[in-house]
Amino acid sequence: MIYIVTPVFNRKKFTRNYLEALSIQTCKDFKVVIVDDGSTDGTKEMILKNFPEVHYIEGDGNLWWAEGTNVGVKYALEQGATYIMTLNDDTIPESDYMEKMMYWSQNKPDALLGALAIDQKTGDVVYGGEKRNWRTGRGIPIIDSLSPAQQKGLHEVDLFPGRGLLIPAQVFDEIGFYDSKHFPQTIADLDFTYRAKRAGFGIFCNYDAKIAIYPEESGGVAFRKNKSWKNYFQHLFGIRGGGNLKWFVVCALKNCPIKYRFQFIFIGVIRRIFGYWIK
Repeated sequence: MIYIVTPVFNRKKFTRNYLEALSIQTCKDFKVVIVDDGSTDGTKEMILKNFPEVHYIEGDGNLWWAEGTNVGVKYALEQGATYIMTLNDDTIPESDYMEKMMYWSQNKPDALLGALAIDQKTGDVVYGGEKRNWRTGRGIPIIDSLSPAQQKGLHEVDLFPGRGLLIPAQVFDEIGFYDSKHFPQTIADLDFTYRAKRAGFGIFCNYDAKIAIYPEESGGVAFRKNKSWKNYFQHLFGIRGGGNLKWFVVCALKNCPIKYRFQFIFIGVIRRIFGYWIK
């Protein structure tokens, strides 16, 4: 049984739209776990009234994404989950999303499978997986090397965000949970897939399974969109900062091959410090 785990906080409209999209899936052989980390906007009441089938867990406001996900994953495993899917509430899964994910999980039962992310407004592909070049510090989008005819089925990648990631339960048995100590809000999902790949698990992007996303809702985007010295500081050091220097360095020390570690960290730090004002 697949358990979908989603941490939420004060985004009632997004959460409702997300749960409605899950309710009309062509394949319904899954359960949903919502970890509500202290919402004050009526999220709890909305879920309990309109989606009574959802497994609702209430947090205390201090979980953030990584530990909120861990709480939901541990609950799902206790219920006998064979697969965990991490999926954010600022996504709209297409109606056959779960069907396509389940189909390919039968072909790759021990692999982690991510979904193709589409811009909700434009319909353009936002993310289709990437390869990591540790030497240059860059992620190489695999979609750039695929013809339109090849943009289907599974394509192997080196890492994947937690947005729409299907994970066999055995992965948690072997590598543990998300590192909420070092990465409470961002990077924890990437660190998790780095560890899974080193443990021998394959990671693929499923181009047949699509989720619509709101790119402007991604972590740290507001800090980059509305540039100011205050937001610059939050970008580099804040818990929601997409360019958090401390978390980047810790992740690199944990996962980057030793021979590339210095240059990878140096390049990454420079990009985060100066890239904020350029992009």
